[in-house]
Amino acid sequence: MGKMKITCEEATAICTKSQYGAATLTDKIKLNIHFMFCKVCRLFSKQNSELSDMCAMAKRYQETHKCCLSAEDKEKLKAQIKEFDKEK
Repeated sequence: MGKMKITCEEATAICTKSQYGAATLTDKIKLNIHFMFCKVCRLFSKQNSELSDMCAMAKRYQETHKCCLSAEDKEKLKAQIKEFDKEK
């Protein structure tokens, strides 16, 4: 199956590819093995996923409302970003 140990740099690249459905099964296995030993990359993956979700939420809102975010939604987004920063 080849080299299964990957660097943190490779792990972040695979993590990003995985979020867009571009990672192979071998990549995903390597990433999960890396996650067993590297809590920093595990946290990066979680935070990157949350950030992608927030961006998708903002994009969906903008597409459906054809305007800027409401003050309430801006505050929700700010709160999510602050929570995201606390986890670092």
